[in-house]
Amino acid sequence: MDNLTLEQKKAQFDEFFMIAHPIKININLLTDDFVLPELEKFDDVMPFAFRVASEMSTVHSQSLRPLRGLSEHASDLVDYLNLQSRKIDLMMSYILQQQDEPEARFETVKFGGGGLVVHHDAEIPIGTKAELKLFLTEEAAAIFCYGEVITCQPAEDEYHIAFIFNRIREEDQELLVRASLHLQTQQLRKRSQKRREL
Repeated sequence: MDNLTLEQKKAQFDEFFMIAHPIKININLLTDDFVLPELEKFDDVMPFAFRVASEMSTVHSQSLRPLRGLSEHASDLVDYLNLQSRKIDLMMSYILQQQDEPEARFETVKFGGGGLVVHHDAEIPIGTKAELKLFLTEEAAAIFCYGEVITCQPAEDEYHIAFIFNRIREEDQELLVRASLHLQTQQLRKRSQKRREL
């Protein structure tokens, strides 16, 4: 990833499905001499709350899998476990919100598994690296990663800045893909419902 050309990075960015949806994000620009951590050491630099949140999400999805094959009697148990999980998600969401830095807060124009585009009030040079914190309220999750600016385009009185993820855990990337598809499903349902109401 670090040795790719700008065109290769743009192509990789475009490989993933993107959904136009606002999510809260913190952007902390890094100095030119900042050295990104090796992938093997990425977990070591990640804030603890983000590591715990990701592990909890993984544990939840794995814990319900064995129950799916059981008879309908297990559906009450699954419902109960989902409610318990939702309580934990709400608490985890509250903890993760404490990681939000209002002075570094921006909003996405669109996002996907390969990167995101944000509204920004200033130009950011292509190639600038940044520490990114994404807050997925609908999923009660947050993601810590590093990104790099691959485009900076004027849009009315602001800029749309595209960041490609250059350090992100695989499970977090999968979470972004699932979240984008989940949001698209919701949008399609709403559109279908509006058509029926006409």
